[in-house]
Amino acid sequence: MDLSLSTRTEGERTVVVVGGEIDVYTAPKLREQLIDLVSSGQYHLVVDMEGVEFLDSTGLGVLVGGLKRVRAHEGSLRLVCTQERILKIFRITGLTKVFPIHASVEEAVAATD
Repeated sequence: MDLSLSTRTEGERTVVVVGGEIDVYTAPKLREQLIDLVSSGQYHLVVDMEGVEFLDSTGLGVLVGGLKRVRAHEGSLRLVCTQERILKIFRITGLTKVFPIHASVEEAVAATD
């Protein structure tokens, strides 16, 4: 399974729509996308993970790295995820305390930092 990525702007936020599997093979593609966005001045990101079928520790590391990058610019990184199997990974690792996780892109975009 491959990783699909697309981005769009909604108000002050950049939405990154992720599909497929985020694992040791595909995570560098997501990392590169997040680095490019931050480098181009996009500091308020929403990562839509509704299309993600699998997430491993490498993928978690990329998301944490992305969060650190945007925070260095007073930014934010919000996740959109309603899939129980993916949410469980965030709960087990304690990352629900680190990432704001929303039920929809609209909710994430409307949230204030």
